[in-house]
Amino acid sequence: MSPYRAHVVKADRRAVIDRREFTASERLLLVASVMLVCVVAVLGRLGYLQLFRHSEYLAHAARQQQRTIEITPKRGSIYDRNRDPLAMSIPVDSVFAVPVEIGDPQLAAQLLSRVLGIPSDMLEAKLGSAQSFAWVARKVPPDKKEAVEALNLKGVYFQKENQRIYPKRDLAAHVLGFVDLDEKGLGGIEYELDNQIRGKSEKIVVMADARQRWFDGVEAQRERGADVVLTLDEQIQYIAERELGSAVAKTHAIAGTVVVMNPDNGEILALANWPRFNPNAANEASAEARMNRAVTALYEPGSTFKLITLAAAFDQGIIRPEEVFDCENGAVYVAGHRIRDHKPFGLLTVSDILAQSSDVGAIKIALRLGAPKFYDYIRAFGFGQLTGVDLPGEGKGLVRRLENWSAISIGSISMGQEVGVTPIQLITAVSAIANGGMLYKPRVVAELRRDNQVLPMEGPSAPAEPRRVIRPETAATLRRLMEGVVLNGTGKLARLEGWTAAGKTGSAQKIDPFTGRYSRTQLIASFTGFAPINNPAVTILVSLDSPVGEHEGGQVAAPVFKRMAEQVLPYLDVPRDVPIEPRLIQVAYKDRNASNLAALSDFTPTDFTAQPDLPPAELSGTSARSAKDPLPALTVAVDEGGDVPVTVPDFSGKTMREVTETCWKLGMEPFLVGSGLAVSQVPAAGMKARHGAKLTVQFGALPTKIAKPKRKVRH
Repeated sequence: MSPYRAHVVKADRRAVIDRREFTASERLLLVASVMLVCVVAVLGRLGYLQLFRHSEYLAHAARQQQRTIEITPKRGSIYDRNRDPLAMSIPVDSVFAVPVEIGDPQLAAQLLSRVLGIPSDMLEAKLGSAQSFAWVARKVPPDKKEAVEALNLKGVYFQKENQRIYPKRDLAAHVLGFVDLDEKGLGGIEYELDNQIRGKSEKIVVMADARQRWFDGVEAQRERGADVVLTLDEQIQYIAERELGSAVAKTHAIAGTVVVMNPDNGEILALANWPRFNPNAANEASAEARMNRAVTALYEPGSTFKLITLAAAFDQGIIRPEEVFDCENGAVYVAGHRIRDHKPFGLLTVSDILAQSSDVGAIKIALRLGAPKFYDYIRAFGFGQLTGVDLPGEGKGLVRRLENWSAISIGSISMGQEVGVTPIQLITAVSAIANGGMLYKPRVVAELRRDNQVLPMEGPSAPAEPRRVIRPETAATLRRLMEGVVLNGTGKLARLEGWTAAGKTGSAQKIDPFTGRYSRTQLIASFTGFAPINNPAVTILVSLDSPVGEHEGGQVAAPVFKRMAEQVLPYLDVPRDVPIEPRLIQVAYKDRNASNLAALSDFTPTDFTAQPDLPPAELSGTSARSAKDPLPALTVAVDEGGDVPVTVPDFSGKTMREVTETCWKLGMEPFLVGSGLAVSQVPAAGMKARHGAKLTVQFGALPTKIAKPKRKVRH
């Protein structure tokens, strides 16, 4: 064996001997050492990530796995006084996208454009951006939501939002107002009480799973918006809007306003304007249509302002109703200026000055009163200042300071010129006359509620104490004189069938913008009044801007008052205080079904006489009839052998409520005339009448105390 080979053999033997020297424990120790090094490396890395890179990686994960979306808050609902909904919010679907997940923004934009009707270039700009979130379409209808869903586009998702709807469409739109896309109030109560109705904004976290499928996460805690209960009555509001629309269509007026108020507390029962709009699509309406003329429109009141002139004079005790003034055949000079009346009048009592609306007579009364006291009463009635009504955009009106009056101002203002008022100011002042001299703050908000609890009202909605502006005796005198306007003066077309009424007409000339002078053709025709006289239930104002053809307040506005009052008063269950015109009672008894006419029989009622102190009942275009003449024969449906005959009970001495409830229980239809206690009836007690027959009950004179709840008797 060569020396080299021997050396190699020895080396191999030493290597074998060395391997045999590693024991099991040694090998285990070696492996443990290696594992320890790995664990230390992993723990060190984890510690580094948790301690130094935690925020960075957490934010990165959040960007991948969740989106925080600010959702329009759910607004509180708005109801009328009977809790009928006028505005509410409902959940709808909105479409959003995560642009980083969309592979082909151009194709996706084209597909979505066809479904949503949005320009594809606009959608492509959103989908091709580097943002992690982009709205595609807000608050889409269900059919479009289903169409987008059918496209099954990656990166396009849906999210629930709240949408404001107005179920009665344009009913009371000017009071309710409207909202924008983000549910922010932009008009009416929606704007005035936006902070209370809107509540706090809410954010929703939208999560993604491992497959990038999006789903709703956790909603942020928020306080629900408050519900609003209005003083409006949906039925009265409908009557007001219908009659105003009919008047505008007939007169071709360019605008109009109707307001119905409870004079006892200032609650507005209806407020209607023309033109009107649909708050569900408010962005499609013009600014003029969205204008709430009842609180913002400024106009010269014309002859309706003579009520303030006479109120101040009566309250100061310087005139009497029967006092005679010389109206000088229709012309008077004030500070060298000749002012002509609308008609040449001679000698007129104060009552006739108001009834015939004599400008000369009003001027002479104002001159006797004097400018300083006249100005004080104008301000006391609330003109030239905000009424505080809880609606946005109220105008202050225009009343110049006394030191700025010219020598002729007292004459102009006494007949409603040189002064600007809003409809809400005027009806508030007339309501003060109706209720006995107390000026109430007008309001449309009855209460705020959240979770069936009434919330305290602050700001414009906070209640205010009424203040006295004239003595009760002054108010009583004016009510009697205003009744004369309806019975014998310029407001004859406002006379009601079954109730006493009082009011004042107005025909105010508008300023011609081209000449700066009063126009001969453009006028604002108005009528404001209340009914019944002794215990007013409602005050109504009607104003028509620039009617065509007949244009005086007594011609076009007074009939609107009549039609409205004759619907509103029965709805409010206000007792009649004068007999009804015979021909109207006869019409009321006509059966709607012509087949039932054979079952009618004639009868002549007794004791259908007017009270001695009531004026003769007459209609425009009909001859006067003595107040003590009995009504002619009427017709009523009496049983002729029907299937279920009803025995007519004896209603003598019963109240209206008792008569009404009994008739309803028996299936009969009551027709009540007069007030007080029942004194006679037709058919007579004990007679047989078919089911559904109409029964007329005559009531005696008004008792000393009226048992009508929540209404004061005024003398």
